[in-house]
Amino acid sequence: MAYEHTNSKGVTYHLNSKKVTLRGGKEQTIYYFSKDNRPEASDLPDGFMVNENPRNGFLTVKRK
Repeated sequence: MAYEHTNSKGVTYHLNSKKVTLRGGKEQTIYYFSKDNRPEASDLPDGFMVNENPRNGFLTVKRK
């Protein structure tokens, strides 16, 4: 089940994840939100929380 979050403006976003390779060769997982449901859908990982910008409703994922 993919994680969904509705922001203060009433818009529902879906959490997605993607593995990227950094310049140094290290592999890292990035998390991002989209309005549509995608195949990259992901659950909210343990130790992370959703943070909302109060000015524009933009969502980010950060460590607790």
